[in-house]
Amino acid sequence: MANPALDSKLPPFTLLDEPLLCFSPSDPKQVDVHPLRGLVNFGPYSKGSFGGYTSRVRIATVGPESAFRRRGELMASLRNRHEPSDRTEYVPPYPGFEMLFRVKLEAAPRDAHIKWPDSLSQFPGNGGPEAGLFQAMDAALRRLDTLRNDFDVVLVHFPDSWVSATRAQFFDAHDALKALGAKYNIPTQVLNDRVFTFSHTASRAWRLSTALYVKAAGTPWKLAPLKGVPADTAYIGLAYALRGDQRDAHYVTCCSQVFDMDGGGMQFVAFEARDPVSDVAEARRNPFLSRDDMRAVLARSLELYQGRNGGNLPKRLVIHKTTAFKEDEIEGAYDALAGVPEIECVEVGTASRWRGVWLIDAGRTTPPSKPSGYPVPRGTVLVRSGNSALVWVAGNAPEVSSKGDYYQGKKSIPKPLQLIRHAGSGSLELTAHEALALTKMDWNNDALYDPVPVSIRYSQRLARTIANVPDLPGNVYPYRLFM
Repeated sequence: MANPALDSKLPPFTLLDEPLLCFSPSDPKQVDVHPLRGLVNFGPYSKGSFGGYTSRVRIATVGPESAFRRRGELMASLRNRHEPSDRTEYVPPYPGFEMLFRVKLEAAPRDAHIKWPDSLSQFPGNGGPEAGLFQAMDAALRRLDTLRNDFDVVLVHFPDSWVSATRAQFFDAHDALKALGAKYNIPTQVLNDRVFTFSHTASRAWRLSTALYVKAAGTPWKLAPLKGVPADTAYIGLAYALRGDQRDAHYVTCCSQVFDMDGGGMQFVAFEARDPVSDVAEARRNPFLSRDDMRAVLARSLELYQGRNGGNLPKRLVIHKTTAFKEDEIEGAYDALAGVPEIECVEVGTASRWRGVWLIDAGRTTPPSKPSGYPVPRGTVLVRSGNSALVWVAGNAPEVSSKGDYYQGKKSIPKPLQLIRHAGSGSLELTAHEALALTKMDWNNDALYDPVPVSIRYSQRLARTIANVPDLPGNVYPYRLFM
């Protein structure tokens, strides 16, 4: 006779508060859970310091000559007010660049606007359209480098008709441009044709204006203090890349970025591993560093933190990456961070097979509950073991909606992030709350949150660029150059 099925229960779940964003370094009352609403009500976090050294953001442009006027009209539209026509429960009216950021948006002088031919075949040089486009980008940034005092950000337009060259098998114009921008220390904003015809003008204005402000060295918001997070906590995001042809790659590049406890990012570290990969097949699935290389990259990252904090070490350091930590990596971390009292190594997995359905009162006795029309709340945490937890960073966030419930994207049943702590101790709910908060620190969009913490997103961005541009030097770079 078969044994009867045993009752089983999931452990209790926790609902985390939506993390607050801070819009002033001195006034603790200037906080909001909603990034755009906070900007409208309080202005950007750096309004005092940014406006103190410049009263304007100046835009240079590069692109086909035939679209020169359209690029100018697009920039002029950012000065105007726009009413939202999509996501109206979330997107507030856009008040205009100067009213929003407290500085003017202006066109750079005439010499800082470079007009390309309308056809790729008209570019000089040999080697095909990709080579011609790359040479044109290099020439444009080299010329603008001589005019560096005349602009803050360069708008670069790749028309859709050039897609065969901008996204070729072995060439990505976006990543190549970011690498060139790093070479010349010039922040760039890429445009395609869709931006000119995008019908939701308020959303377009929010996204473009925030990106331009950040790339001009402004800070729109930071994280307000999280309850329970010790003072002098810092975060490091790690992502790995195999340079060039991955079938023949034997050295890993580690991309690292350090974040203060308020989510403010410092510089990227692109570190060239010295120890060759012994198992290339495994490295393609899960790139990793040797103990010596992990010690070296974290020591270099720690130097950035100390340089920004008067030589002081953090009292707690949380390291994020999307793959499991090898034992050598953990040992290398402890070697480099011997002066840091608390260290956590946290794997942030995005491929969880878990799903959740939020049940609400059915208004009757049988059955007493029914599925909600919205997913589980954002910030739902389910602790699975002493070192593993699930956290839903995508989910219902009614605090940011003018109409009640709000699910960003409104598609599919969200899956949680899986957090696995490979080293360290303490509350997993706190670790989850930190990850939840860091999803709100990607300044390159107007959304409430990113699917992963910014510690993961930014380091992945540099890793992707390195993978597509193998000759980018391993160096230290301002993060805004790769946004």
